[in-house]
Amino acid sequence: MAGYLMNMSNWGSIESCVKDGIYSTWFPKLRGSYFGIAKEATFADYLSMKPGDNIYFFNDRIIYGIGELVDIQGDCKFLSHIGADLPKNLSGADLEEARPLLPYDQEYSRCFCVFKPSPLFFTEGVDMDEALNSNPQAFRILRAMWKVSFIKMGDEENKALYDIILKRNEDNLVKQNNYLPHDPSFIEKLECTDLSPYHFHCKNILKSVDTAEGWVRHEMALEAAVVDTLATNGNTVLGEWDYISHQVIASPFKPVDYMDKIDVFGYRYIKGYKTKSKFLIIELKKDNATKEVIWQVMKYVDWVRKEYANDDYGMIEAFIIAYGFPDDVIEERNKWAVRQYITGLRPVKHSTWTNLRLVQYRSYDGELTLEEVAPIG
Repeated sequence: MAGYLMNMSNWGSIESCVKDGIYSTWFPKLRGSYFGIAKEATFADYLSMKPGDNIYFFNDRIIYGIGELVDIQGDCKFLSHIGADLPKNLSGADLEEARPLLPYDQEYSRCFCVFKPSPLFFTEGVDMDEALNSNPQAFRILRAMWKVSFIKMGDEENKALYDIILKRNEDNLVKQNNYLPHDPSFIEKLECTDLSPYHFHCKNILKSVDTAEGWVRHEMALEAAVVDTLATNGNTVLGEWDYISHQVIASPFKPVDYMDKIDVFGYRYIKGYKTKSKFLIIELKKDNATKEVIWQVMKYVDWVRKEYANDDYGMIEAFIIAYGFPDDVIEERNKWAVRQYITGLRPVKHSTWTNLRLVQYRSYDGELTLEEVAPIG
């Protein structure tokens, strides 16, 4: 399962979140007719959440946990009020008419997730450095937490963080000491509420930035839509994936602002097992692709092969999603998006990787369509 680490401003906010079992990102008031890149990125983070994922809180260098996202009427994340995914500011009577769900910060909340302590939310946290040193090989994303509301970690990294917090609180767990109180009444109230108007996807976000030509003005809105598609629909050209994240580090450690990031990253398991079978790389371009993007993606392919896939290119599926693909880009893909590799020892097996696929997008009234162009072979 995945894990989310929420960046909190103070200890009181952590206590409040754990008490009610809800977390909501603070959204500043909009200044225009669309959300903007930062808010679209936050929506993308929420859209990949699944029941069963873990949740932690971070404040003043200390990480606190442990919680688990819970399923209420088929989901674990919801709009804070009806129409919260529309780029409009609401207040007063207009906000009341939109039937807000949260008891506080109603004007500054767009969406929230629900969770329970699992097993407990301990008051004894773990210093960030201690967590990183507890299992250095497991932590990738946590090392690069910077200027974000929260981060998402894969199953290996989440397990490492879960383990160190539980180890540091073994006595507290046994004695049921030093943990934050949790009142399930708010979640119980949600369970008795018709939440169908509060389920959210990316349609309204995408609709606010698409055009009559099917082109999307904001790449991050397109990214959020692709994350939503992958999380909810396994019948597209992109296939079905068990874990999805976005803006994933793909370079050696250096100042975070200069790190390369994969737009969308994921993996799938062998069906029925927790063994990773394939890794997903997606690079997004809201405009027509250029030849340079081929080289950019191949750099990510080489990185994932080394860092995640145990030198096996056969475990990688890569895509470029763009508005269009000129002939010279297709030729560049056919010529250079190739890797020769070997697997096994006795006997050695020689293989050729050519699994970079080109996908053309269109968005009309918030409905995203994806179609492969120039299929390989």
